[in-house]
Amino acid sequence: MPWTLPPRPSRRSLLTGAAGAAGAALLAGCTGGGGPSGDGTGIPLERRMREGAVRDSARLLERYDATLAVHPGLAERLAPLRAAVAAHSAALAFPAPAATRSASPSPSPSASAAAAAAATPSGSTAAGHADVPPKPAEALSALADAERSLSEARTIALAGAPGELARLLASVAACGAVHAYLLTSTPGAAS
Repeated sequence: MPWTLPPRPSRRSLLTGAAGAAGAALLAGCTGGGGPSGDGTGIPLERRMREGAVRDSARLLERYDATLAVHPGLAERLAPLRAAVAAHSAALAFPAPAATRSASPSPSPSASAAAAAAATPSGSTAAGHADVPPKPAEALSALADAERSLSEARTIALAGAPGELARLLASVAACGAVHAYLLTSTPGAAS
């Protein structure tokens, strides 16, 4: 059997295909093209998640500061944990775009706020001190509960987070779980 050229498509099928492609392009153009923002605010999901995580870390830093203000004898034990929470806040801050970073040496507003919160324990308000239990062991337990709650919340948030942020949240959540353990364990005890 000799080989023959396949039949050419009809003009009608070409026009139908072109009209369908043009319609699909028009519909895709009407979606906004900014990617999924989730709640219609126009703010990208990753940015919202990062800003929320930075706020959560800032609140946890405030708890550490309030505990240190009420129980200065715990400073040696809490200093490395507080420093790690401050580092988490800085790592979770939304990075500035590459063009902005190279053009100006100043950090983004969320990064500078995270750095300011991370610097040193600040004077907390009297209301913050009222939440700190009067006994050091109870204060450590309350901090452990806060670390554990935040760790669980971040673990739950992993499901909706974009890839790189999900990995970062997983690492920070694991660190928070370790902090909760360290806060409730007896220092120097062999396991």
